[in-house]
Amino acid sequence: MNFTLISCAQKPNTTIEKNIVSASILKTGGERTNLYLNLLKGKNVAIVGNQTSIIQTTSKNKVQRHLVDSLLSLDIKVKKVFAPEHGFRGKADAGEIVKNGIDTKTGLPIISLYGKNKKPSAEQLKNIDVVVFDIQDVGARFYTYISSLHYVMEACAELKIPVIILDRPNPNGHYIDGPVLELAHKSFVGMHKVPVVYGMTIGEYGKMINGEKWLENEIKCDLTVIPLENYTHKTEYSLPVKPSPNLPNDKSINLYPSLCFFEGTTVSAGRGTEMQFQIAGSPYLKLKRFYFEFKPKPNNGAKYPKHKGEICYGYDLRNEEKLTKIELKWLIDFYKGHKNYAKEKDFFNTFFTKLAGTEKLQKQIEQGVSEKEIRKTWTKDLNEFKLIRNKYLIYK
Repeated sequence: MNFTLISCAQKPNTTIEKNIVSASILKTGGERTNLYLNLLKGKNVAIVGNQTSIIQTTSKNKVQRHLVDSLLSLDIKVKKVFAPEHGFRGKADAGEIVKNGIDTKTGLPIISLYGKNKKPSAEQLKNIDVVVFDIQDVGARFYTYISSLHYVMEACAELKIPVIILDRPNPNGHYIDGPVLELAHKSFVGMHKVPVVYGMTIGEYGKMINGEKWLENEIKCDLTVIPLENYTHKTEYSLPVKPSPNLPNDKSINLYPSLCFFEGTTVSAGRGTEMQFQIAGSPYLKLKRFYFEFKPKPNNGAKYPKHKGEICYGYDLRNEEKLTKIELKWLIDFYKGHKNYAKEKDFFNTFFTKLAGTEKLQKQIEQGVSEKEIRKTWTKDLNEFKLIRNKYLIYK
């Protein structure tokens, strides 16, 4: 068996308008314990999780409990936890090496999947019968939880250990956009030939990894997805827990696919403030149109923020309409402002190509290609990806 989908009929709801489903009736895969507890009973279980691995245990009182605590209380033999980027409690900076440790609450060993060890080793998976993956993704290619999923599936496939994904909503699942990654620029912030925004839940994405034979030597993982209930890709969903330290709210999550490109430039996307991925600016842009000012300083999730202690000039984007596409206008505008005001400094750094997944985007911006023309160059690859994506969709 290479893939199992445990399904439950979707209940019609005539009060739903524009495919918006109330979060109060949406159930995550983790909350549908009746669909997966029997798959875990009597087995040695490893969890791939972090601070987002919570379930609502009662619909009336909305009591939240961590998946690990819930499974232990149900006499499931959880033996260890694998933690992705940002760590098990989600406090590490982006790119910061996460160390192995012990969870003080449960005493379980925590094994880092961020640092030198991005793929679980055979020794770390010794005596494990099944791995449960439950992490909240945000639907952007360079958000590394899908890369961790790839390596977990690969390691388990090699050792013939089943993987169960407890599916979660994609807060950016309502659109598909951006350049498709070229494999010459494959990295941990982009492993697969997908666009920046791919419009799939993490369960659907796991199916695609398997189905497209993206694992090493084209092996397949014994994969089960526990699906969401009352969910479509148009469902609006407000995350109950920050998925990482620098995505503090719904606005930052929606802007993230567009503003993360600034990580590969001289522009700060607000790390070192309380408005992460909702503002953008640079000390090199003291021009009238860059009206907003902020000064980054070390904080939780940004020990060494870009332009620490310097006044940055740029834009406050907190009141922008909800994005339904990758927005390039800010990137182009900042590039033009930088070119005119700070000619002696490079605007782009080498990380930009990794984020974009192609060298073309930087070249197009440097050559003055319009946003409209840039977007046209994505069309063929996006259409090809959508055909692939359609094969693995669980939800409308």
